[in-house]
Amino acid sequence: MNECIASTRRTCGCAHAITAVKPEWTMRDYLGAVAVRANIGRMNYRVSPGLYTIGKPTEESPVFVTSNYKLTFDHVRRALKDIDAWVLVLDTNGVNVWCAAGKGLFSTSELCRRIEEVKLGERVTHRQLILPQLGAVGVAAHEVVKTTGFNVTYGPVRAEDIPAWLGAGRKKDATMRTVRFNMVDRMTLVPVEITNAKTNALVLIAVALMLALVKVRGIGGLTPVFAGYAVQMLGALMAAAVFVPALLPWLPTKSFSIKGAVTGILWTAAMAAVAANHSGSAFWSAFSGVWTLTGAMLTSAAVAAFVGLNFTGATVYTSQSGTMLETRRALPLIGIAAAAGAILQIVGAIQGE
Repeated sequence: MNECIASTRRTCGCAHAITAVKPEWTMRDYLGAVAVRANIGRMNYRVSPGLYTIGKPTEESPVFVTSNYKLTFDHVRRALKDIDAWVLVLDTNGVNVWCAAGKGLFSTSELCRRIEEVKLGERVTHRQLILPQLGAVGVAAHEVVKTTGFNVTYGPVRAEDIPAWLGAGRKKDATMRTVRFNMVDRMTLVPVEITNAKTNALVLIAVALMLALVKVRGIGGLTPVFAGYAVQMLGALMAAAVFVPALLPWLPTKSFSIKGAVTGILWTAAMAAVAANHSGSAFWSAFSGVWTLTGAMLTSAAVAAFVGLNFTGATVYTSQSGTMLETRRALPLIGIAAAAGAILQIVGAIQGE
């Protein structure tokens, strides 16, 4: 991290390495944020655990605690512009605060261990830690004070609200307590979902090729038929990746798999409407005929439902237990729908629909 300047300071007679960072983002930080949003280098996008400084903190300066996922760390340090502060970074294996708290990584034991390791008690005269609100589920505040002598205060949900929160005497209004999940927040999930679908896309392409070979019984005229089946299946995948987060509050039911299935069915229905005006076209045959179209509906619903199911762990609407429950219920049905859809399309291909 080229914006970090390693330094060694002596406080209360104790020597320990501290890293000073600037709050401003560099071009490298912006490019890194874009890349990680597209799931490029996501698992290695982290900073070293330890103690960092913003500005010129003193023994009375506040101590903020965060995870070592670099994007989270970057948002925290940017929010602390014009604030002299200590930032204690926990080892969460590069996972953000919310997910790390649920996984037991942003935890009481890790916090206590890190306080001792950096000798925080010798750095500051106060005994107050500021933790992100979304990390509360992973930390037992009473155990922290019992073990380390440091009290825990939970700051606002979003790092950007830290200056206003401090200015208000560390009091949160309703907006600072509320987890927002608006259109912009939801659409940031799309690039990651699309890049995560590479393996699934390859499987769907293989299925599309198989169906095309069955239909044309050779390689003559294979390309347009294969393209039609590929668009049918990959289109359902992309429709779910984009429209499930975009239309999340308005899609029916609370089930993410059903929300996804709806987008897949709507995709196929829209393409079938277009296909009705292109009878006899090899490409549009993937959306025509009773057997083929019924199978396409089931296949697209299954593909899109699987994509929708992935969003259960990326929203504010579900808990970890809720995610696991829906996954157990939905996966068998998705598998049955996918198999039935493929069989029906094979029948349609054999009959030459």
